[in-house]
Amino acid sequence: MTTQTPSERKIVTFSLAGQMFGIDMSALVEIREWETPTPLPGVPAFIKGVTNLRGTVVPVIGLAERLGWAPSELHSRSCILVVNIGDKQAGFLVDEVADIVQVQAGDIQPAPDVESGEERLIAGLVRVPQRATAVEGADSHAMVLLLDLDALSLARPLELAA
Repeated sequence: MTTQTPSERKIVTFSLAGQMFGIDMSALVEIREWETPTPLPGVPAFIKGVTNLRGTVVPVIGLAERLGWAPSELHSRSCILVVNIGDKQAGFLVDEVADIVQVQAGDIQPAPDVESGEERLIAGLVRVPQRATAVEGADSHAMVLLLDLDALSLARPLELAA
């Protein structure tokens, strides 16, 4: 019998602007195909609008814009990760979901301490195995930036959108 210890974490990995990110599996509600949300006036540009999730209005956030990057280009693998942040739900537009992996808490490295005017959005970094490599013998691991969902400071924008 295999049990998960407190030192193990499952993370959902996904790509965004060519970079690999991850969130804790326990925060994930569901993965949805991209569908254009209903736009809202007067909200920050990174809030794409709202969608209905089984009777609950959920704001859809352009994660690339929220991180200060150019907006994601929509394509057939674009999807929305619906997550719990505190007592609210939000959907994050990502380029593509990659995998669900289990990591040891001790393998997670702290994010570098870089000066920024905003609260740290990266909770840590971890190397995870990739499913396949193009060149045999190449490094088969990817560096994943673990997002701190609570630090995304969405409380006020979520209240505006919900």
